[in-house]
Amino acid sequence: MAAWVRDLHFPRLDILITVDAIYQVTPAGPVPAAYGDSLYLSNLDDMVGSRVFTPTVYFYSENNQREPIAKVFRRALANVLVPYYPLSGRLRETIEGKLEVFFGPDQGALMVEARSSLKLADLGDLRVPNPAWAPLIYRFPVEGADQVVNMPLVIAQLTTFSCGGFSLGLRLCHCVCDGLGAMQFVAAWATLAKVGPASKISPSPCWDREFFRPRVPPTVKFPHKEFARMEEGSSLGLILSQAKLVQKCYSVSREFQARLKWLAQSADEDARTGFDAVAAHVWRSWVKAIGIRPLDYELRLSFSVNARPKLGAPPLKEGFYGNALCVACATSTAARLAEGTLSAAAGRVREARVAVSEEYMRSTVDYLETHRPTRLEFAGKLSITQWTRFSMYESSDFGWGRPLYAGPIDLTPTPQICVLLPDGDASGGDGSLVVWICLPEYATGSFGQCLSKLDCDDEM
Repeated sequence: MAAWVRDLHFPRLDILITVDAIYQVTPAGPVPAAYGDSLYLSNLDDMVGSRVFTPTVYFYSENNQREPIAKVFRRALANVLVPYYPLSGRLRETIEGKLEVFFGPDQGALMVEARSSLKLADLGDLRVPNPAWAPLIYRFPVEGADQVVNMPLVIAQLTTFSCGGFSLGLRLCHCVCDGLGAMQFVAAWATLAKVGPASKISPSPCWDREFFRPRVPPTVKFPHKEFARMEEGSSLGLILSQAKLVQKCYSVSREFQARLKWLAQSADEDARTGFDAVAAHVWRSWVKAIGIRPLDYELRLSFSVNARPKLGAPPLKEGFYGNALCVACATSTAARLAEGTLSAAAGRVREARVAVSEEYMRSTVDYLETHRPTRLEFAGKLSITQWTRFSMYESSDFGWGRPLYAGPIDLTPTPQICVLLPDGDASGGDGSLVVWICLPEYATGSFGQCLSKLDCDDEM
């Protein structure tokens, strides 16, 4: 068990940095947008869950170039903002409260140069996301919670360390790009930094948010439980409001994932994927460890599904980097999860996943048009985000090789979330994944034990 599911630890740190310079970076050449122009954002871009910045950090072991790294990154950022010119704009609300990108007097991305007297070795295990890395990602001294309006859509901080290594702390506005779109942008930026401004980026970026305009009239054909407002009829809300919450990370080996996938299969149903198995296993472990009551309360598991492959009439254009994700939602009572089998839970995850079709996506857009949810609903819900599908390490070679770590750093302020990360390193990893989850402190021991079991009483 110890070799297949391992508890990872991150140290408490106090990272002091000195900010040396703050730059506004504008496109290096002409762009097809004039002062006063605006760009349409789809309902998928504009939904409440997208109105956030996604903070990530990338660590690099050494600076082996004579040219200052900040100059390389800043020049490449100015060049990539020409084809990705919408990222140089700002968001504003229209009269109806809908967001759009506009081009006014305050434009451009933001780049910050900073330094620290620490060495990379002082930051602990760089495979394990650590909330203490927060000073490496720039925030304005006065900035509202989840503020996206009138903010730079790209905020980058380069921090150099005394050992010669450095980090790139990045905040991208989720309204403009989903995870796959963000990696497309980072890859283009990295190409221009590594090869130079004359290099051709591929794919060519495509805006085309009108592809997801609502139908006239809007036609909602599904109940969309992922957005439904529910009363918190279980003990979960009270537990999370009163318990001390902690973030935990576990490395799950490729072999353990394979065994979970095998156990998750059903002889009389279609095959379950590795994600179906891992998501179901985490969901069941979470329910058991927390001890949610009553047992007949219906719980929800939500996760994003990339809808790009499901769109065929017509398909999305190559290079589209906007939000093309649908939120799938599996449901089950606490009793069925705690007392049932992994195969049954994985079947519920699979059913929710395959239900996301082109029609489901269109129905989602129309639901958001008619309902416009103003807050995220967490009653009885665990949300799983799958970062393992993103090419974070492959996309972020700016000329210094693959990063030592690439990914997010903090789960707060949302306690009901689990992130699946690649257990990456400079050699490409071994197929392990990191389960990163927020738990009540009293439940951490039980969760680790449940996570380390293949199913029910079969402990490795």
